Amino acid sequence: MFAAIDLLILSFSAVTVLVTVVMGFWAAGKAKSASDFFVAGRGVSVGWNASAISGEYLSAASFMGVAGMVMSSGYDALWYPVCYACGYLFLLLFIAGPLRRFGAYTIPDFAEGRFDSPLFRKIAVVFVLFIGCFYTMPQMKGAGTTLSYIFPGLPYWVGVVLVGAVITLNVALGGMKGITLVQAFQYWAKMFAISLPVFVLMSVYGSYGKQLEVIGSARVTGSNSGDSTSLSTRSGFAHEGAPLGLAVVKRALPKKAPSDETWLNPFGPLTTKAARAAKLGPEESKPYALLYTYSLIIALVCGTAGLPHILVRFYTNPDGVSAKRTTMWVMILIGVFYVFPPVFGVMGRNLMPALYDGTGSKGTDKVVLELPKVLEEHFSNKAISSNGSQTVEPKLSIPWGSVLSGITCAGAFAAFMSTFSGLLVSMTGALAHDVYGRILRPQSTAAERMQMFKWCAALVGGVATLLGCFVERLQINFMVGQAFAIAAASYFPLLFMSVWWRGMTMQGATTGMLSGGVSALAAVSLTNFSDLEWLPLTEFWATHPLLRILCEQPAIWCVPMAISLMVVVSKLTQSTIPVDIRMKMLVLHAPESLGLKQEYIREHEGH
Repeated sequence: MFAAIDLLILSFSAVTVLVTVVMGFWAAGKAKSASDFFVAGRGVSVGWNASAISGEYLSAASFMGVAGMVMSSGYDALWYPVCYACGYLFLLLFIAGPLRRFGAYTIPDFAEGRFDSPLFRKIAVVFVLFIGCFYTMPQMKGAGTTLSYIFPGLPYWVGVVLVGAVITLNVALGGMKGITLVQAFQYWAKMFAISLPVFVLMSVYGSYGKQLEVIGSARVTGSNSGDSTSLSTRSGFAHEGAPLGLAVVKRALPKKAPSDETWLNPFGPLTTKAARAAKLGPEESKPYALLYTYSLIIALVCGTAGLPHILVRFYTNPDGVSAKRTTMWVMILIGVFYVFPPVFGVMGRNLMPALYDGTGSKGTDKVVLELPKVLEEHFSNKAISSNGSQTVEPKLSIPWGSVLSGITCAGAFAAFMSTFSGLLVSMTGALAHDVYGRILRPQSTAAERMQMFKWCAALVGGVATLLGCFVERLQINFMVGQAFAIAAASYFPLLFMSVWWRGMTMQGATTGMLSGGVSALAAVSLTNFSDLEWLPLTEFWATHPLLRILCEQPAIWCVPMAISLMVVVSKLTQSTIPVDIRMKMLVLHAPESLGLKQEYIREHEGH
């Protein structure tokens, strides 16, 4: 096993992990108070926080999963990067500023303070943990996939355990303040790691447009094993070793790969899989594909505005204005990033079709890691000279394929480490601050809560690592989309309605959040258990494609149901509207210059 290790790839990855740990230890020395652990002292600047939020948000799903899903499902999968970025528009317009003005440590803090209900805090904590657990599983899948690639033959679960242990240690040492610096650094590391290989690959194998042109028009002959075939260029055809920048490679697709026509269809393998399992024709499949697409859009856009580990970040800004400015910059930073992963997916279909035959950690989810290696094959192959004779191109002394693959592996480490760190802080904060500090021991000191934070980090990190060992067979992006659906059906209605409707009551908020969130959780769990073959539902889904879609993508019915229940129950219980609701709405919406902004939690001020 160890003889097959590429030392360059290992070195780049090891440096990323080492820098992360060192920065975590350094920042941990600056985390002295409970405020530092939970909200980084509320002193994070706009630029720093925007980089940190972007680093936390761009998870394994963004770095590896988008490219893998574009390769496996084609244009269908482009909804993911588009909606991931669009979700921040909702945050910017409706939630970021008011949430920061309220001044809490966690979303359960906001829930209790808005409705004067300690009971509501307990309910809100549960959803922090549920959403967090669903979101950590794809990060662990990314960790296991990356380690299995770096160390050929290494069991998937070993990579999950190793990465889980490193990140848990980092979070336990420094809390929010400790990971803010790390996550800001990791955004720029990921940006470099995803963009540089794309530019190099396009200079060698043709631009993104040329790659798509080949998929749509080239006739490929050859075996299904991924052997090289003809190359399509604007001027005709050439062999694979054609001079740099002139050739676009197209290799034979294996039987498991979708056809070019299907891959290029907006309603492709992803949105039509339930209809195809039911053996429906193309026209009959379209209504199901539309339903799946609309539900996915709702889940991703609304879910972004309901992710606890992202929302808590706005409490680290000094005020509401800076929170809104931070959100605007996050939209820009992640929008630029999402230009690159789809390019990997398109080029992977042409250059590494053998990945279609892989499953779990060996499938298309690792295209970002593997694709740069084709450069070594290119430079070592025969080339066609200008007079048509074949010449052997000299092998380069620098193995650029390994160098760029090492860079993408380093970026993958930065991706799942930064997001898992944020999730761990969010879930640990819910246990240490909300459960221990506000429910079990309200009289506890700040020092005791900080100590409990460290113990809870170890507990949550262990549980998340254990869960990650069981999801190797599921696609990274697919799992993240389901976490977004749960967030969209629970926290998004709670925050949106609580911030903008003064008539909302605790009973209405509780009923809507519980109904929407639990329904979404049950639905996505059912489909996951089926995909993992823990439940024998394959035949049932084949005969009921509509139910399969509504369970796999439940946002289209869970979100309207949650909001409707909030309105109806609040109308029936309007006598319980908090008596100081006018002041609370002023605090949420009035400009800071009026001096109405409050800090719901004042421990950092010595109160």
